[in-house]
Amino acid sequence: MPSEPASPAIRRTTGALFLVGALAFAGAATALSSTFDWPDVLREPADVVLPAFAAGGTGLVWTWFATAWTYAILLVPVLLLPAALGRRGDPVLRVATSVGVISVLLSLVGFLRWVFVVPPLAGSHVTGDATTRAAVEAAWTAQHQFGGALLGEHLGQLLAIGWSVAVSVVVLRSRVLPRWLGVTGLVVSGLYLLNQGDVLATAVPGFPVWEPAGLLGSTGWGLWVAALGVVLLARSGHPRETAPSAPPSGTVPSPRVPADAGVRS
Repeated sequence: MPSEPASPAIRRTTGALFLVGALAFAGAATALSSTFDWPDVLREPADVVLPAFAAGGTGLVWTWFATAWTYAILLVPVLLLPAALGRRGDPVLRVATSVGVISVLLSLVGFLRWVFVVPPLAGSHVTGDATTRAAVEAAWTAQHQFGGALLGEHLGQLLAIGWSVAVSVVVLRSRVLPRWLGVTGLVVSGLYLLNQGDVLATAVPGFPVWEPAGLLGSTGWGLWVAALGVVLLARSGHPRETAPSAPPSGTVPSPRVPADAGVRS
């Protein structure tokens, strides 16, 4: 479908939010990794995770809070992207935008359970007797598998991958952004998809797991989002596209050959 004029202001805002969101989340996630051994701690049993969480105190809760809401920044540029690309009517992008928004919301739920659900469980586990600790560990496992593995890691990541794949395909087909951005988007999405082995292994013991997939996939995906923001910012200074003016009355316009009329790979 043909592109429509894209406002430089919308491109600039969208690009800045993608870049800021990716960098802010990377900073918060780095702090979380250094203080709580995230994401490796996610695969530890309750009797390891809950005492460690309680020991982290209020500072750890606020670190989770920051991690959640810095990731949520991506919600806004995901919504703005079709307009920033001048393709509001593109059906693929319209579906992809809905998928991307749902993905961010599911991941937000997965992160915020560490702020609103885990603290009381950790406190009860530390202060309770053996019976209480056993009950808390069962409750921990239930919420961890539902809110974490299912909503955040499985559905949240799969939908994020679906969004980035759709955006990459649109970029490759329309050439609305550089081709390398579409190619790298598909590559990092494929790597990120391999991390689902680690998630499924929490429910299906023995499911094949490729350990580097989590680090390579999530890091690559985050860098790609940042690169998307940089490219949009770089193109925000381009003037608005204007429709060609009508030829003078009585003249016959010469045929135009589109610049991209050649075979596309």
